[in-house]
Amino acid sequence: MITIISSNMCPYCDMAKTLLSSLEIEHEVIDITWHPEKLVDIANTTWMRTVPQIFNWEVSRENLLWGYDDIKSLHDKWELLKLIK
Repeated sequence: MITIISSNMCPYCDMAKTLLSSLEIEHEVIDITWHPEKLVDIANTTWMRTVPQIFNWEVSRENLLWGYDDIKSLHDKWELLKLIK
């Protein structure tokens, strides 16, 4: 399962969720819109303060797939499904 750190004001978050849904990839969304302190906690792990942050399984530096552009690039090179399955 993929975990997405998201905000409801983020078009890239929406595009990431749409891409994963179109590929029928199960994903969990952690919405930080009303809880920005969660992003601070996550940023201590990933060193990123932007969303979306996309993880292969749990939230950890080792599982970070980065953002929408990164998973889209993996998908375009036929590597995304291989990586997460």
